[in-house]
Amino acid sequence: MERQSLKLRVNGKERQLFVKPNELLLNVLRDQLGLTGAKYGCGLGECAACTVLVNGQSMLACLILAVTAAGSEITTVEGLGDYDRLHPLQQSFLDHGAVQCGFCTPGMLLTAQALLEENPDPDEEEIRDYLRGNLCRCTGYAAIVQAVQEVKLVKK
Repeated sequence: MERQSLKLRVNGKERQLFVKPNELLLNVLRDQLGLTGAKYGCGLGECAACTVLVNGQSMLACLILAVTAAGSEITTVEGLGDYDRLHPLQQSFLDHGAVQCGFCTPGMLLTAQALLEENPDPDEEEIRDYLRGNLCRCTGYAAIVQAVQEVKLVKK
């Protein structure tokens, strides 16, 4: 299968890639760019471990062909903060113990970021509703919701 040229802006950097027409965005991010924060969980769009932001909207990278994202701004968890200065959501997740095994955490963080961009002052029910597609086997979601609520309160 012949590869085609693809331009993306990933975590603020222009990237020129060569991809097969049937390559998933998740695989391109992980295999070609080494951005392993987005996880391959179910491959069916059921767990949201592969969540990334595409032009600010949370999307499941396991369901998106890379070629359809041409010209888009992609944000992965690696683009939220950096090693020297965590994003407020990342810090809040740590402060609240909302990170356990960590497998779902990147997807949770990016989904929460999309929520806060859309609605900077969500209540608990709105947070739970927005995160409903993000599956976590380790927590009861209470710490995750509290972490998002704290960031919401700080943004006011």
